[in-house]
Amino acid sequence: MAMTSSSQVPRLLALVPYLQAHPDADLEATASVFDVTPRQLVADLKVLWFCGLPGGAPGDLIEVDMDALESGTIRLTNAEFLARPHRFTPEEAMSLVVALAALEEMADAELGPAVRSARAKLEGAVGGGTDKVAIAVSAGQESIRGQLADAIAAGVAVRLTYHGASRGVATTPVVDPARLGTRDGYGYLTAWAHERAGWRTYRLDRIVAVDPLEQATTDHGPAPALASGWLDDRPDAVEVTLDLRPGGRWITEYHPLVATEELPDGLLRVRMRVADPGWFRRLLLRLGPAVARVDPPQAAASAIEAAREALGGDR
Repeated sequence: MAMTSSSQVPRLLALVPYLQAHPDADLEATASVFDVTPRQLVADLKVLWFCGLPGGAPGDLIEVDMDALESGTIRLTNAEFLARPHRFTPEEAMSLVVALAALEEMADAELGPAVRSARAKLEGAVGGGTDKVAIAVSAGQESIRGQLADAIAAGVAVRLTYHGASRGVATTPVVDPARLGTRDGYGYLTAWAHERAGWRTYRLDRIVAVDPLEQATTDHGPAPALASGWLDDRPDAVEVTLDLRPGGRWITEYHPLVATEELPDGLLRVRMRVADPGWFRRLLLRLGPAVARVDPPQAAASAIEAAREALGGDR
């Protein structure tokens, strides 16, 4: 495994206090504690040899006894300044508070108290300013998230009771749950749908029941990354632009979008990725006259045809 500065620096910052608390530590045992090879740990110590207080004079730098190191013993001196607690900058503290607030919205009953406690301690330590932070994540019921997390950990399939916006009715898909995550202010379950034989993403606030099954999940390969958009990696997904009248703005609350733009005359332009023509046809039929324009126009062809058939003729 290649080591980078992003992984080495946090390790070095933790290594110095550890070695101060464990004088004459064994090289191999310390490498095991930090989950690196003895060779990598020696490389870390050689980096520390050139670290210290500003000035760079011999008395300012950390000292590593290289003779002792050759015999497998780590002896570190002149590093007392790193034993002092590290302080977060206001920006670092705010970032952690925001991250904990988002995690709290997604936590289940078991994890929630620990997250709330950590957030409260951090807010108390950094003082004012964090009360202005507000995170809103629609993540459904805590009990639902807990059941899904348990099913993922146990590796068992579940049957969902799911209210999907595209069909307007409840469905009961059997899925292999793989991952819980958030995107654009909503919590999602990424799961392998048995009936569709493919990866699907379910909004947590639309899952009203979870029934664990005695059926173990199977390996379907890595789940698609939610952070970049679950349609982004699908070769059959295309980008579609809709200009919506006020009556169609509700889709911004129900469907992930690439971008939105306010237009004159009260129109809203939305860009979204579509992988299922049938789903998009149903969406357009639900929107009806709220759609002022579709680009590319051919994306609306099947919806127009379906509307004509429903009206009983060509119009």
